[in-house]
Amino acid sequence: MAPPRRKATRKVSETASGVSAPCVEGGLSAEPSESAAVPEAPRPGARRCGAAGASGSRREKSRLDPREKPQVRARAARAEDQAEGPAAPTADAEPPAAPGHSLPRASTRSRGTASSARARRPQSGPPEGPGLGPRAPSPHLGRREEAPGAWKPRAVLEKLKLSRQEISVAAEVVNRLGDHLLRRLNSRESEFKGVDLLRTGSYYERVKISAPNEFDLMFTLEVPRIQLEEYCNSSAHYFVKFKRNPKGSPLDQFLEGGILSASKMLFKFRKIIKEEIKHIEDTDVIMERKKRGSPAVTLLIRKPREISVDIILALESKSSWPASTQKGLPISNWLGTKVKDNLKRQPFYLVPKHAKEGSLFQEETWRLSFSHIEKAILTNHGQTKTCCETEGVKCCRKECLKLMKYLLEQLKKKFGKQRGLDKFCSYHVKTAFLHVCTQNPHDSWWLYKDLELCFDNCVTYFLQCLKTEHLEHYFIPDVNLFSRDEIGKPSKEFLSKQIEYEQNNGFPVFDEF
Repeated sequence: MAPPRRKATRKVSETASGVSAPCVEGGLSAEPSESAAVPEAPRPGARRCGAAGASGSRREKSRLDPREKPQVRARAARAEDQAEGPAAPTADAEPPAAPGHSLPRASTRSRGTASSARARRPQSGPPEGPGLGPRAPSPHLGRREEAPGAWKPRAVLEKLKLSRQEISVAAEVVNRLGDHLLRRLNSRESEFKGVDLLRTGSYYERVKISAPNEFDLMFTLEVPRIQLEEYCNSSAHYFVKFKRNPKGSPLDQFLEGGILSASKMLFKFRKIIKEEIKHIEDTDVIMERKKRGSPAVTLLIRKPREISVDIILALESKSSWPASTQKGLPISNWLGTKVKDNLKRQPFYLVPKHAKEGSLFQEETWRLSFSHIEKAILTNHGQTKTCCETEGVKCCRKECLKLMKYLLEQLKKKFGKQRGLDKFCSYHVKTAFLHVCTQNPHDSWWLYKDLELCFDNCVTYFLQCLKTEHLEHYFIPDVNLFSRDEIGKPSKEFLSKQIEYEQNNGFPVFDEF
C-alpha cells in the first residue's frame, strides 16, 4: 500500500530544476582534458498520486564503471586531455527518425545559393519585450553552409580556456577540503559512515568554462534493499522505504512512518559539515545559507581565491533503474546498444531535491540523479572509439556545449533575474545538447571545421524547445523540464527573443562583460 501523501512544509521561492552531477574517482586533476529528438508538444501530465512503483532486483556491477580510474589518452587538440568512462563502439546504424522532421545528411550545396545558410540581418537593437516574435525554423540538423560575415567561435573558446595555474591552485584546495570531510564522515560510527566521494560537475566533464571557481562533491551512501514509491506520478521523485526495517541502523532515526526522510538526513548532514569546516587548517571556508529546494550544502572557499563548492548527499542503489527510465537514455544509434546496456547496469542515485506541491515542497521525497552516466557519455562522446584521439578526427561536440553554456551565462549576467532568467540553468542546455547528439550520431556531422554550423544547429534546437515549451529529460522521458509548472511561459518567450537576436547578429553578447 502506498504511503499517505505527506504534507509539504516549506514554501518555494525558486522553481526546482534538474540535478546534474557526473562522477570521477580520485583526486582533482591539475590539468583537465577536453572532450534527440525534436521536441514534441507538451504532454498532459497526470498530477494525481497513483500506485507506487518499486525498484527491481540487484544487478551485477557493470564493467563500464564510470568511477574507475581514468584511462589516459592523448588528444589531438591538447596534450593534457584525458578520457575516462566506457568506450563508445563503432556503430553503423542510421540516426533515429525524429517526429515530424527528417535528419538530412551532410550537404554539398554551394555557398552562393539562396537556399544555403540563413543570412544574418543585423537588427537595430535587442528585443526588449517578452513577445514570442517570429517562430524559429524547425531544427535542420545536417550540415549547413557558413553565412557571410560570421562571428569567430574559436576566439570565444580561447577566451573560455581555463588557466593552468588557476586550475592547480583550485585543485589543491578542493581536494584537501573533500578529503578532510570524507575522513570526518568515516572516522567514527555515525549515520554517514561508509560514504564514498565522487568529484562531480562540469569541471570533471571537461566542459567548465571561464574559471575553475565552481565544483561539486557528491558523497554517496549505499542503501541496499530499498523500495521506491513514486510520488504523484512525477516519474522523477520518490519516497524511499526499506524492504526490512533496519533496527539498530544509524538511518533508523531518519524514518518517518517507514519513509526515509530526505529533509531529516540533509539537516544532519549539513550540521556535521558546518561543525567540521571549523577544523580545516590553512583554508578559509564558510557555509552559505541554505537555498530552498536545493539539495546541496554550499561552501565558499575565500582564500587563496573564491571557490564555490556544492556538497551533495546521495543515496546509491544498485537495484535496476526505475520503470520511468525505461524509454530514456536514447543512445543506441549513437554510442551503441552494448554501451547503453552496460550503462544501465550502473547504480543510480537519489538526491534530497524535494518535489514541488503547488507553491510548497514535499520534503520527504528524493529525486533521481544520473550524473555519473552523463559524465560517461560526455567523456566517450564519439560514435567511433578514436573520436578526438591523436590518431582520430577531432569533433566539436564539447566546444558546442561550452558555447551554449556561455551563451546562457552571458544572457543571465546581462539581464540578471529579469523575466525569470534565473529559472534557467546549465542542465537545460546540456539536456538539449544531448538530444542534438542523439539526432546527429555520426562523427562526420561534428567535424571541428564545422564548429560554427554545428553550434548554430544546437542553438536552433534549443530555441525550438523554448517555443514548444517542451524539453524532454534525457533519462526520464515523461519529465518535461520546460513545463509551465517548472518555468513560466513569459520567461521562455523572453529568453527565446534574446537568443534569436544573438543568433541573427553574430552573438554580440559573447564580447560583453
